[in-house]
Amino acid sequence: MTILQIASAMIELGAGLALLCLPSAAATLLVGAPLEGPAAWIVARVCGAGLLTLGVACWLARGDTQSRAATGLIAAMLIYDVAVAAILAFAAIGMGLHGVALWPAVVLHGAMSVWCVACLRRSFVKLAMDNAVRNQSTLKRGAQ
Repeated sequence: MTILQIASAMIELGAGLALLCLPSAAATLLVGAPLEGPAAWIVARVCGAGLLTLGVACWLARGDTQSRAATGLIAAMLIYDVAVAAILAFAAIGMGLHGVALWPAVVLHGAMSVWCVACLRRSFVKLAMDNAVRNQSTLKRGAQ
């Protein structure tokens, strides 16, 4: 889970900085068209701030692999990655948009989604095993 958190932090920090500093260039790379108008720039920068927030949260949680908060962060990243992959794929297929980074971003977010699912699965299996061991030791103490 630590490597996933570090990878997520780096990806989201980079994307967030790109949207904050160069929103139109980031949009052009993704969808092949620049942002037009102040409203689009503001929305892109708000999205950039959100991505920076996700990146910082992943970076600060990188050493925490056992808590419910760390599991919640990975679950949130899963929702985000699935949504972004779907939105960008729709932009390409349904709207005919195409930027040089569009399909690589779809693949990246799809792969990150699979990685999140694998980490969550391991986390839930470990939690179930820990609970089983704890319950068994409680039963043994109760029998004595």
